[in-house]
Amino acid sequence: MNSFADHLDKHSIFETVRSASRKLELETYVVGGYVRDLILDRPSKDVDFVCVGDGIQLAKHVSEQLGKKAKLSIFKNYGTASIHFEGYAFEFVGARKESYRKDSRNPEVSTGTLADDQNRRDFTINAMAIGLCDDNYGTLIDPFEGIDDLRKKTIRTPLTPEITFSDDPLRMMRAVRFASQLSFDIEAETFQGIIDSKERISIVSQERVTDELSKIILSNTPSYGFKLLFHSGLLEIIFPEMSKLQGVQKINGKGHKDNFYHTLQVLDNISEMTDSLWLRWAAILHDIAKPATQRFNEKAGWTFHGHEDMGAKWVPRIFKRLKLPLDDRMKYVQKLVRLHLRPIALVNNQVTDSAVRRMVFEAGNDVKDLMILCRADVTSKNPERVQRYQKNFTSVERKIREVEERDRIMNFQPPVTGEMILEAFEIQPSKMIGDIKSEIKESILDGRIANDKEEAYRMMLDLGKKYGLKLRK
Repeated sequence: MNSFADHLDKHSIFETVRSASRKLELETYVVGGYVRDLILDRPSKDVDFVCVGDGIQLAKHVSEQLGKKAKLSIFKNYGTASIHFEGYAFEFVGARKESYRKDSRNPEVSTGTLADDQNRRDFTINAMAIGLCDDNYGTLIDPFEGIDDLRKKTIRTPLTPEITFSDDPLRMMRAVRFASQLSFDIEAETFQGIIDSKERISIVSQERVTDELSKIILSNTPSYGFKLLFHSGLLEIIFPEMSKLQGVQKINGKGHKDNFYHTLQVLDNISEMTDSLWLRWAAILHDIAKPATQRFNEKAGWTFHGHEDMGAKWVPRIFKRLKLPLDDRMKYVQKLVRLHLRPIALVNNQVTDSAVRRMVFEAGNDVKDLMILCRADVTSKNPERVQRYQKNFTSVERKIREVEERDRIMNFQPPVTGEMILEAFEIQPSKMIGDIKSEIKESILDGRIANDKEEAYRMMLDLGKKYGLKLRK
């Protein structure tokens, strides 16, 4: 496919940009990801335009033609401008060439030609352009045979990998991200370039690295991206805790499963059930502390006692270092890591309602996500064993529904408050109020009393008498 004129004619933005370019006498092109996705027949609402000249000036003229609905943003320091219009994002920049110092990823920028601009692109599949001028309208300009790489499903740098990755080390993460998102291979020389340049990733801001990591996690089969990160050596630098999961130790012929590949399988399993980034993070971190808790016992073999509690304690530290949000999303992941073994203990028919109530109380509204994680955690190659586990989890979910319908524990609110205790007894605010509330809560979770306001109030009066408190008159 050499001409894309028919596609350009279908979308008025291209005629608008073409008209503004003609008026300003600017040579203008559609470039990058939009061209790639057009050839791959992937929908895209992000369009990048490059002109040989002033990209900001072009954006201003286009914005004026689009009218009041167009939201123009100008970034003078970067020489770029963007327009948000009817759900689309249009980016404008002047063609440029860049040079870098070894100790910095901030380039020295100067104006350039389209060829200069294509040379500085990260990969051949992102270095293609479509002309918008009268003499090249709809023509594909592809100096690095990117269209062939799309057909071969290959990620390859336009210049030597050493130059491309030295210029911008984040491109190593982007190579893995595109491979994971598109299910492409990274060309051998390009992958070797990542291995050779991996240490340079340390000069890139953590926010940008984590942004690429999140996109890998959100791809359809994220395990592929993580395997590329691991084998390139990048994972050990950006996420050492996960890298340490890899490997199997044997003593007296007894080994354990490789926790790295198990985690990747859990991640893929859960990715078939949910698009939630944070539930996928829970899958990544659920066994993260296994190497630190690994012990060998002659009778029991390999054990990982307490890995769920230690892993939960690690979550804030990992989130902080990766510049992930330290808010309710972090607490959600932490909770699921801490509780991920709990449902397995509830598959026995002899398990008490009290145990189910306590799990539901701790998981709260996230109990359904906890069960999704538990189902994803079944990675046995034995179909009968998998079927048995999944049947057991169905049984647990039934128990959860039965207990919740009866006891309403999921969004538990203490039926007796501190204010009620202060009103009932001649008592000053003190630890005793908390003790009374705690005993009532434990009695409800144990099933000794119902989750009922009147029954809880009677227990409060009995506890007051036990502690020698006097009722207010």
